[in-house]
Amino acid sequence: MMRRRGLGSGGPPLYAVAVDLGSARVKLWAPDRRGPVEVRTAEGDRTVLVRRGAIVDVAAIASLLDGLVPVRAHRDSVVMVTTPVGSGDAHRRDLLEILGPRRLLTIDGVKAAALGARADLTRALLVVDMGAQLTEVALIEAGQVSRGHRTALGLDDLGSGVSPADLVRAIATATIPMLDDDCGPQVVDALDRGILLTGGGALRPELIYKLAQQLGAKVRPAPAPITAAVRGAVLALQATCRHPGSMNR
Repeated sequence: MMRRRGLGSGGPPLYAVAVDLGSARVKLWAPDRRGPVEVRTAEGDRTVLVRRGAIVDVAAIASLLDGLVPVRAHRDSVVMVTTPVGSGDAHRRDLLEILGPRRLLTIDGVKAAALGARADLTRALLVVDMGAQLTEVALIEAGQVSRGHRTALGLDDLGSGVSPADLVRAIATATIPMLDDDCGPQVVDALDRGILLTGGGALRPELIYKLAQQLGAKVRPAPAPITAAVRGAVLALQATCRHPGSMNR
């Protein structure tokens, strides 16, 4: 349970929460719940809260999360949220309005997924996170995302004019330029290690096979890939709570 004393001695208990906000589901962890909780953010073909990784209904998702994690009810709260590659200040402002924590921390979703998969981040790593409406590709070097790209295609698009081969080609189109830009020893090492695949796509053997063929590299599905990012966010949150001086809004 991640509930401890506050930043100063004798301070109030710290209420720490991790959230992975996806286009199909929100996954969250809180100290008063057992394991990650998953709640759908879409109904049928209509996304009601998040579309292609972007928040489209701030009030609705705030209401949803308020019912799941009482962040606003705690005087000293910290929330770690995963964010898509390339998300900016507007996304962060929406998160602040939605969650209203004393401290809001963010982590790249692809890095969180790698942490949740217990990948060794002391070496270069290529990560592909294939979600419902968004696919992200990132190269992690020295523990940080050095290059990243997102494609507004995902598993929900399959069967509606998009084939598995189309989706895999879009991923390859995003990946290859990142590697060709500076194919140094770190990148070569990442390719030798193989690509870590997270998200729902890691549960689709045909996509794993086609992606390996397209990129000419091994593709390793993450264990429990749907919740890898929120598990990684929890690990990052635990590390941050052990070093409270790094908790800056």
